[in-house]
Amino acid sequence: MAEKKKISWLMLLPIILFGGLATMFMWGMSNGKDARTLPSTREGGVVPALTVSPLGTGVEFTQEDLTNGGVKLVNFWASWCAPCRVEHPQLETLAREGVTIYGINYKDEDTKALRFLEELGNPYVSLMADKKGRTGLDWGLYGVPETFVIDKDGVVIKRFAGPITESILDSVIRPAITEAEASGS
Repeated sequence: MAEKKKISWLMLLPIILFGGLATMFMWGMSNGKDARTLPSTREGGVVPALTVSPLGTGVEFTQEDLTNGGVKLVNFWASWCAPCRVEHPQLETLAREGVTIYGINYKDEDTKALRFLEELGNPYVSLMADKKGRTGLDWGLYGVPETFVIDKDGVVIKRFAGPITESILDSVIRPAITEAEASGS
């Protein structure tokens, strides 16, 4: 009789272990951080170097362009990136409002990137291509799209990973632009 109880307890052990692991997994997923909330080593520091090439025939930009002048955004994007399409209307809105946005096309083909902009519009004052992903690595990129708000001295005020939606525009990007405008004054 004691042997039957022992066997039935052992039979329940896999179910109990599975339940415990599933609970830990679900807790980890609900309390985990996504790329948008992961800390950036770039926030508070000067923009890193650029290892980029020209994209199309437009005006090129350099690291010096990012460290001088007013507030600006640097947006990493790609034609193959579906979330980049989602955020594009918000970038166009910011550009119409006079926000300077530099675009870095990430690991993409020039023709596809330029076709993307021809189709959706070009919110960028200047474009470059990061064909090998070196600049993305130097900037601590998690993926595309990713946007950096930079103050007049070239200090990264905010890094946002993921598509800029209307709510993100109002709750994250605009406040970061306001902070960048106020910094170093």
